[in-house]
Amino acid sequence: MAVKVLVVDDSGFFRRRVSEILSSDSNIQVVGTATNGREAIDQVLALKPDVITMDYEMPMMDGITAVRQIMQRCPTPVLMFSSLTHEGARVTLDALDAGAVDYLPKNFEDISRNPDKVKQMLCEKVHTISRSNRRYSTFCTSSVNPPPAASRGAVPSASTNTLRSTSTAPAAPAARSPAPKRKAYKLVAIGTSTGGPVALQRVLTQLPASFPAPIVLIQHMPAAFTKAFADRLDKLCRIRVKEAEDGDVLRPGLALLAPGGKQMMIDSRGAVRILPGDDRLNYKPCVDVTFGSAAKSFHDKVLAVVLTGMGADGREGARLLKQSGSQVWAQDEASCVIYGMPMAVVKANLSDAVYGLDEIGRNLAEACI
Repeated sequence: MAVKVLVVDDSGFFRRRVSEILSSDSNIQVVGTATNGREAIDQVLALKPDVITMDYEMPMMDGITAVRQIMQRCPTPVLMFSSLTHEGARVTLDALDAGAVDYLPKNFEDISRNPDKVKQMLCEKVHTISRSNRRYSTFCTSSVNPPPAASRGAVPSASTNTLRSTSTAPAAPAARSPAPKRKAYKLVAIGTSTGGPVALQRVLTQLPASFPAPIVLIQHMPAAFTKAFADRLDKLCRIRVKEAEDGDVLRPGLALLAPGGKQMMIDSRGAVRILPGDDRLNYKPCVDVTFGSAAKSFHDKVLAVVLTGMGADGREGARLLKQSGSQVWAQDEASCVIYGMPMAVVKANLSDAVYGLDEIGRNLAEACI
């Protein structure tokens, strides 16, 4: 059955081009278009699409407000279009907080210059997030428990209260993993992709300021976004969070976010090395690269966590960590936006424990001494 898509954008040119690109895939059907957020809500209620593509800046009602209302009234996976700027990053992160699943750069030049590449990316994203639709019928932003307020005087933004708690979705109970064993880990490494910004926020806001281990974060994200994302996490969390720079030193209670477009490695002295992105690798940053360097540097003293995301990045890095004697946790299917990366780890029998999203932060705080 074809994936039904609603295209929302105030630009007639962009609506037409997105509709044409999507319609070129025989397994996608554009069922309608809308020119503003208010019209989008009406169309969602009338057409019940499987996926919505959404612009941010529109008259009558902007995209973020529309996403919030759609999630309250008729939860549907939303793919946001965003500009690759600092402001675009802020808006995109707000949209993800509001309930959007994923995002793509809105670049008119790429549409004209690389139509085949744009078609592949857009159609792949639509197909991927459409598979998360079975969970959306169980979500409602009004039932979300917001993360705890951070210390250091930070006050979470209003958008924090709209976070979707995927772990509240009723699902067949999985076999419970045992409580984590306490250990003096030298590093906690967390890798994620689609759904990761919200998942990382939920995990990290549960950690105390006195968290005893250094943390590295690998989130698939464009270069223009990671600084804004690190700054946002730093304001919301009790621990400190910053975008990693070459030469940064691992410290307890400090989370270093891999910069977009580059690779992050850890050396045996506990220093971070930021390297140029390698075109031979699909992901920049790549979870496998960072996990692999952690295994080489810290052997059995790493606790790695693989969160929601499409694909299998992190599986081979987890394999190296397991061979070194380290621990690997995976997020459970019920609480993932996209059960791809954690599934790859679980199916390869590399996970020591599988936890729901809201269990991970609490268990990290208990496991690290």
